[in-house]
Amino acid sequence: MAKEKIAVVPGSFDPITYGHLDIIERACKIFDKVYVSVLRNSSKKGLFSPAERIDLISGVTKHLDNVEVVQFDGLLIDYCQQVEADAIIRGLRAVSDFEYEMQLTSMNRKLDSQIETMYIMTNNNYSFISSSIVKEVAKYGGKIEDIVPPLIEEALKKKFNGE
Repeated sequence: MAKEKIAVVPGSFDPITYGHLDIIERACKIFDKVYVSVLRNSSKKGLFSPAERIDLISGVTKHLDNVEVVQFDGLLIDYCQQVEADAIIRGLRAVSDFEYEMQLTSMNRKLDSQIETMYIMTNNNYSFISSSIVKEVAKYGGKIEDIVPPLIEEALKKKFNGE
């Protein structure tokens, strides 16, 4: 019996967007198991707590049977080793993402050359979207229904309306 192919899709997902969801759905077609791993970034104060992000991501990925949403702290490569991942999946929106992603990939390869990093180009419809932009637009009541799932739109409205 062949070993299950496992991927990790890491990110802060604060909040998850249709761009993120596109990458996750496409990774699910390639891998048997996909861990969507919420990084707690100690250098950033998130709008949503890690627990809220896990709940939101779980809600918008419930149609994907091979996804598990988890939080991790520390080095991504350590987490990948823990779950026996074959690959790290990263989304690329534009050339400007590439230099930063190349640095991460090089370091991860130095730490464990057995874990591949695979890049999936974001669908052109979502190439301009970032979580930061989504939060900024939502904060001022702008239209975001085309760039985040309804569950996320509702959660953003609640956050910014103090509910």
